[in-house]
Amino acid sequence: MNILLVEDEARVADFIRRGLSAEGWSVDHVPSGEDALEHVAASNYDIILLDLMLPGIQGQDVCRKLRARKSKIPILMLTALDSPEERVEGLKIGADDYLPKPFDFDELIARVEALHRRANSYANDLSETVITCGALTFDRRSLQVAVEGQEIQLSKKERDLLLLFLTNVGRVLSRERILNSVWGMNEDPLTNVVDVYVGRLRRKIGAEGQRIVTLRNVGYRMT
Repeated sequence: MNILLVEDEARVADFIRRGLSAEGWSVDHVPSGEDALEHVAASNYDIILLDLMLPGIQGQDVCRKLRARKSKIPILMLTALDSPEERVEGLKIGADDYLPKPFDFDELIARVEALHRRANSYANDLSETVITCGALTFDRRSLQVAVEGQEIQLSKKERDLLLLFLTNVGRVLSRERILNSVWGMNEDPLTNVVDVYVGRLRRKIGAEGQRIVTLRNVGYRMT
């Protein structure tokens, strides 16, 4: 997937770019509306992530200009402004979705994937209520985790981490992706908190913890 990220805040842009790149997607970043219009004219993109508060041409105007050019590229607007009026206005001028800052990184991933599926006429997947992996079960409604029917007590972060693994079985998750998804964009990327919590989670779920495989210098994968 080729993504154009239009964001003038360098720290936010780096957070998003690193996370999306870790998913295996190609990300071009530009800091202004003018640059965005030039890039869209010169390249093919599957998704545009468009901040509203930009120097020069504002995000709303970028969206209007793209739709006036008959561009059908899905646009996901990102903004710190979260009033119903702002959301309605964004959708009226041609945006496909709207995500207020600060946002959960998993939600960003889900919305990008949903827009891509929609653009390619794919049906949305339905989320399972109870996820099972081997002898491990996770009830998403009650937040109850059990191994061979015995309930396991986990902290919120441990549950969030386990759910991330269970919804990505067989998929490599980079430490950056895990950090962004469970702890958020304000966490120091050099922290070892991911490795510490993976170790705790493995111990708590016993033999099922062997399903969480370490990939040296890459991240983790649940098998």
